Amino acid sequence: MKFSVLLSVYHKENPEWLKEALDSVYTQTLPPSEVVLVEDGPLTPELDAVIATFPDLTIVRLERNRGLGGALEEGLLHCTNDLVARMDTDDICLPYRFEHQVKQFVDNPNLSVASGHITEFIDTPDNIVGRRVLPIGDNACKTYLKRRDPLNHMAVMFRKSEVLKAGNYQPWHLNEDSYLWLRMYLAGCTFDNLDEVLVNVRVGKDMYARRGGWKYFKSEAGLQKLRLQNKIIGPIQYMSNMTIHFIVKVLLPNSIRAFVFQKILRTN
Repeated sequence: MKFSVLLSVYHKENPEWLKEALDSVYTQTLPPSEVVLVEDGPLTPELDAVIATFPDLTIVRLERNRGLGGALEEGLLHCTNDLVARMDTDDICLPYRFEHQVKQFVDNPNLSVASGHITEFIDTPDNIVGRRVLPIGDNACKTYLKRRDPLNHMAVMFRKSEVLKAGNYQPWHLNEDSYLWLRMYLAGCTFDNLDEVLVNVRVGKDMYARRGGWKYFKSEAGLQKLRLQNKIIGPIQYMSNMTIHFIVKVLLPNSIRAFVFQKILRTN
């Protein structure tokens, strides 16, 4: 089964990390038939130089930076295969990732979207600081969605037709993926995950600080409101979710938030 890989890069990203990410895509046990890279606005000469070393890339150039949601919305339209894998430009795929994911879709023709577990590292890939373990099976994923995202976006594979049925990627501050999963849920899509690690994710020492603050809380609060309005959750679950997000995103200092993400929220 042919499949595409969809990535987006913008001018602030690290050229060395981009090369490592693309190398991990092209050295898979099952290589993709197409890699679509969206240049989200003008890039630096250093990023351009890295991209030039991968002549097989399908480049989609945007004149101005649209943000991740807008870039992926455009990029998906340029993917020529129905099966599409997402990848971030600073992470590292495990070598078997695509082989195992394609088999999952071949074995389940009704599957719409799926991902797998991730590890998280700082500085070097062997410095693992966290894991995010996900539920397995459609029912478990949809139950989990009542509280949190049931998919790891940087490790996801989906059918393009199913994503378009749900309205494609759309901008939602810091949570474009979460917004898409909710719309796919409402569109009746089928979810699943592989019970294995698929991607090693570069988190950076400041990631947990960026996961906090009022802007992040307001973005997530809007998603919780959507859950409530569409009767995915009831008032009690809504209040519970909002309370947890407020404590973690607004009240906790960055150092404690980092501990909560690494030791609690990533595995529960």
